[in-house]
Amino acid sequence: MNAPTDALKAELLTVALEAAERAGALLRDGRPADLGVAATKTSPIDVVTEMDLASEKLITGYLAEHRPDDGVLGEEGASTPGTSGVRWVIDPLDGTVNYLYGLPSWSVSIAAEYAGETVVGVVAAPLRGETYRAVLGEGAWLGDRRLRVRPAPAFEQALLGTGFGYLTARRAAQAEVVRRLLPEVRDIRRGGSAAIDLCDVACGRLDGYYERGLNPWDLAAGDLVAREAGALTGGRPGAPASGELTVAAPPGFFEPLQARLEELGAWQD
Repeated sequence: MNAPTDALKAELLTVALEAAERAGALLRDGRPADLGVAATKTSPIDVVTEMDLASEKLITGYLAEHRPDDGVLGEEGASTPGTSGVRWVIDPLDGTVNYLYGLPSWSVSIAAEYAGETVVGVVAAPLRGETYRAVLGEGAWLGDRRLRVRPAPAFEQALLGTGFGYLTARRAAQAEVVRRLLPEVRDIRRGGSAAIDLCDVACGRLDGYYERGLNPWDLAAGDLVAREAGALTGGRPGAPASGELTVAAPPGFFEPLQARLEELGAWQD
């Protein structure tokens, strides 16, 4: 399959931006005062709300209207193969627990893949008033500002972001990694939205980010934003970012961070 044309990438970006804006407005303005848990997934604390479902329905409906031949993979169950070579990877509400509790760090994450490669990524964070976007080979942007990662810091001066899974054994293993890593760096933050964390690396608000257990919809858009802002992303040494491990950081810091996470077994439960 040929590489995507500039016209196709521009069209996919326009569709992603509009879908994310609409979903973000729905989530921001339509949150019920009595919002509760609609379902659970991997554990009793891995929750889904009615608004996760409503956001995914809005996004998939918009995509079906404007790009009916594309495939879709969504966190809340949307899955169609498509025939165009384009597949949308959607997290309709990344940071559901934050949203449930009324905390502001949640986002809508929409990525478009062409022939298996992510070519467009959009992350909308409505309560920040920010939408991050990236197109493969064309940079990452926040409004009119082109995003660039921070210069690589000394390891002991790094501010890191991370997250935790919902299974008890995994959380215990992740806590042990933090216990050992925290004395070695400036500090560690846990924001609650992987998509926002990756965009914060792109913006220079974090020096690096790592997490085990992400799904494709958690990282697809944010990974592209980070890479187009100059970050390196990956998993264990020699492996791409995946559910086993995702690491993002500027060149010069990515390598020692990845190596230290390997030593600490950050990819193990």
